[in-house]
Amino acid sequence: MPATKFICPDGQRIDIEECMRGCPQVQRCMFLPTLRAVANSLDRNFSEPTVTELIAGTRETFLKKTTDYAVDPASVLYALHGQAVHSINEGHTQGAILSEERLRDEITSGQFDLYGKILDADEGVLGDLKVTSSFKLMRTLGIYKQKVPTGEVYKTGLKKGQPKLKTELRFDGVRDLLDCAIQLNAYRMLLERTGFKVSRMYVQAICRDASLRIAAERGIDKPVYIISINKISDHWLQRYFQHKAKALRDAISTNTLPPVCYFRDRWHDKKCLGYCAARENCPYAQKLNDMKEESYDELQLSA
Repeated sequence: MPATKFICPDGQRIDIEECMRGCPQVQRCMFLPTLRAVANSLDRNFSEPTVTELIAGTRETFLKKTTDYAVDPASVLYALHGQAVHSINEGHTQGAILSEERLRDEITSGQFDLYGKILDADEGVLGDLKVTSSFKLMRTLGIYKQKVPTGEVYKTGLKKGQPKLKTELRFDGVRDLLDCAIQLNAYRMLLERTGFKVSRMYVQAICRDASLRIAAERGIDKPVYIISINKISDHWLQRYFQHKAKALRDAISTNTLPPVCYFRDRWHDKKCLGYCAARENCPYAQKLNDMKEESYDELQLSA
């Protein structure tokens, strides 16, 4: 089920429908049309699991589909930025270009962003639009920071005699592209089963903080990057989505909480602590949050 409540700036909760009818505060936290757009973006509960739902952790998707949860409207604004970019592109797809078409098979459904002549004369290019941060883009491009000696040593202080280090960027790291690759290849399979040939796949990543110094420090010096995506075996993809779909289907049919999401799906627990919309209904996320609060309390007592 979709989110049912908004979290107000003062921490109170209100049913989304009630918020739309009238705000109990003196002034709304956002313009009413913005809040309506946020509410509409949350109401995307398809009967069959979508590609993006299956790529996410099974427990996360299960909780979003079966429990009531509340969201802070401000946390959804970046997602609205992405939807706006999609809408802009969709309005300029004249010619041999398809856009925002939802396709289905016996396992899942997916809505690709762009297909056709989107880069050159090749009619079989599949494109995905992303609005992301310089931090995520840095990981996607395989950029990392490394400490290297400057050739000098400390002459005084506790580090006397030790070499001085400086931070340099490296561009030969492992590219974190798995989720993007699975998503685009899933759309590729859906398109090809419908009769459309896909010759190449790309992500167009727009960096939302490209103009800030922090982006330059991460090696991100352009507002837009075109990133090539390689083909993944159809056999592997089929088995992957069959496994994820069965795990979700079994959990829903028996109303059984799935195992904790994989470490990678949890963003090394960062998602559980602040980014998963259904984290309040997840025992693991609540345990992490309690541990964090206890550590903060201990730190305050020892200060």
